[in-house]
Amino acid sequence: MYEPLAIKMRPLNISDIIGQKHLVAEDQVIFNIIKNKYLTSMLFYGKPGTGKTSLALVIVNELKCKYRLLNAVINNKQDFNEAIEEAKMYQGLVIIVDEIHRMNKDKQDLLLPYLESGLITLIGLTTSNPYHKINPAIRSRCQIFELKELTITDICDGIKLVLKKDLLKNLLIDDESIKYIAAASSGDLRYAYNLLELAYNSTSDYKIDMEVLKKINSKPVFFHDHDEDGHYDVLSALQKSIRGSDVNAALHYLARLIEAGDFDSIYRRLTVIAYEDIGLANPSMGIKIESAINAAERLGMPEARIPLSVIAIELALSPKSNSAYMALDNALNDIRSGNTGNVPNHIKTNSNKYLYPHNYPNAYVKQQYLPDNLINRKYYAPKTTSQTELNYKKIYDKIEKISNS
Repeated sequence: MYEPLAIKMRPLNISDIIGQKHLVAEDQVIFNIIKNKYLTSMLFYGKPGTGKTSLALVIVNELKCKYRLLNAVINNKQDFNEAIEEAKMYQGLVIIVDEIHRMNKDKQDLLLPYLESGLITLIGLTTSNPYHKINPAIRSRCQIFELKELTITDICDGIKLVLKKDLLKNLLIDDESIKYIAAASSGDLRYAYNLLELAYNSTSDYKIDMEVLKKINSKPVFFHDHDEDGHYDVLSALQKSIRGSDVNAALHYLARLIEAGDFDSIYRRLTVIAYEDIGLANPSMGIKIESAINAAERLGMPEARIPLSVIAIELALSPKSNSAYMALDNALNDIRSGNTGNVPNHIKTNSNKYLYPHNYPNAYVKQQYLPDNLINRKYYAPKTTSQTELNYKKIYDKIEKISNS
């Protein structure tokens, strides 16, 4: 069976890992786990092509562990049963589970007692945020590590390693074409290897140049700048254009992100804009963005651009306020500096001295809520950039006046 280049390039040792320096560089956590010959259950999450499976296999290879590689969707309960029997036979086994966020309850219930006893060490792999998608019982037994999206430099290094190992015989490729492949891969090293291999096999002389690449990869590639932060610069420019109420600039940067196919980043950035920049000036925007994202995902391209255009324009033209998150940051600064204090006795659980506001006119009664040492602390500073927050300010000011009387 033909073995793809991406499989041939799979690293065997930690020094072969491309990217992920925050985990595998000298004196970082995974480096030291291997150095100290220690293994615990872990969850690796990150985008496709960031090296989750490769890192898991490097760990078991370096530590010379017996392991089984399973998929939460493809492998059935019997496959997991067999892995457990194998663990009993060897008195321990590492089970690497791909797509662990899709593991059903039967498989989870099967693994949990052996995970608890230490007979099984689990390395789970997922593209989803484990704090949202992984069963808490599994999550609580695992250390969680995020694999970062690979940079253009990382992927260029991976392609140059192919040349160094001479895995594609007689390959000729210039630096411009290497960078083009890296940019087109959007942080996915597997995609970069697949594109390189396709380009190599689509020529008669094994010479890859821009003309060859553009014939097989028609999606535009944007080289935003020379320091490889271009992807994040465009996202930043989108948010700052919306914050600055420049509709045309917002649409320009949104179009660049759509053309690059980076919808996950678009969804995340539009969502944070709704709460960071629009906030209490137009609280309904959060719900509207969720609806627009849902519509875009349901429609797919090319129609997905339509709800995204509507929401981008509405965000740009909406009144703005950052008062809510600034208020919370002020409170967080108190907590982090140790300025907390005890919860007042009358609002503690089961207190019989608590005054229930709903029993009083206008559902309000004067009583202390903040700890004694913070009794006059003010975190929220209302803005007057919208009628909505002006209405909130009137209520806030009225309650403050009663409280201080």
